[in-house]
Amino acid sequence: MKSIGEQAGAAIEAAKSPGKTPPGDGDRGGAGTSVITRTTTQTKKPSLYRVLLLNDDYTPMEFVVEVLRRFFGKDPEEATRIMLHVHHNGVGECGVYTYEVAETKVTQVMEFSRKHQHPLQCIMEKQ
Repeated sequence: MKSIGEQAGAAIEAAKSPGKTPPGDGDRGGAGTSVITRTTTQTKKPSLYRVLLLNDDYTPMEFVVEVLRRFFGKDPEEATRIMLHVHHNGVGECGVYTYEVAETKVTQVMEFSRKHQHPLQCIMEKQ
């Protein structure tokens, strides 16, 4: 059995000298030419999802800041800014992630909130 490189070399030689069939091509009944194709893999960027916190009247502001710092890596100033945005506008963005990461963060926040008996809601939406 010939390697792919040997087969490709034989096909190129056959193309250079018309009328000759490359070795091993006699059973194909071809006219002595071969086509070498290359496939290219095209990767698509994954969809991104926004992770959002929803305002409620019961969750303490300090708890929301703690969530932002613990699960989203925000510094105290940025966490406070986002918490105030959620408080005043009803919703605030914590970050943008791939589906799996966003889903994990939403689950972590919801479990942490329930564990501490707060009704804080965290959702994700496609960007």
